[in-house]
Amino acid sequence: MTGSLVILTGAGISAESGLGTFRDTDGLWAKFDWQALATPEAFAAEPFKVHEFYNARRANLATARPHAAHAALARLERDWLARGGDFLLVTQNVDDLHEQAGSQRLVHMHGELKKMRCEACHTVATASDEIGTDTPCPRCRQPGFLRPHVVWFGEIPLEMDLIFQALESCTHFVAIGTSGTVYPAAGFSEIARRAGAHLTEINLAETDTSPVFDSHITGPASAAVPAWVEAFLAQG
Repeated sequence: MTGSLVILTGAGISAESGLGTFRDTDGLWAKFDWQALATPEAFAAEPFKVHEFYNARRANLATARPHAAHAALARLERDWLARGGDFLLVTQNVDDLHEQAGSQRLVHMHGELKKMRCEACHTVATASDEIGTDTPCPRCRQPGFLRPHVVWFGEIPLEMDLIFQALESCTHFVAIGTSGTVYPAAGFSEIARRAGAHLTEINLAETDTSPVFDSHITGPASAAVPAWVEAFLAQG
């Protein structure tokens, strides 16, 4: 069995690595005002405050490690490609836990915490541990133009053309640890369904988009994803 496989991962897969989620009832946006920290307007008004928030998120990520679900998805990618299938992992997460586990065909639709972008010359570079308003761009050397390479409220997610192309031709779509409430990602299952794909949802509980899916697996990602990968690969 081969085909085109698209995986979507959300905050639920990162939470078990100790990273704070953004939208849960006890998540970061319940503790912090996103309007003051995660919009272009907030950054223009108080860049130091925004940098301080994302520097703390980067420090939190430095101690996080991938778990069994991340490893299983990296294995799935290797095995699926070796069989001649197509594969794309789309993550809503800004951490690099998938990369740490070995994933390569990966798109960060909401950006990457460990990268920074210069608004003067548009260079995207690896972020230092601490970014400030006086940090110079590694390319143009201008200070004051660096921002976190993350997608803020009101901004368009990254690589959407690539993602839509993959969804419109996929034979299997799997959503893991995502709430099904944040668009455009919440609409991916409908696009895959129209393409004739088999849809699988892996989550701790039902979501708003659960009725669209053909199969449901309930449980923590660290246990449910490796078991699903094992069973899925055994089918072929």
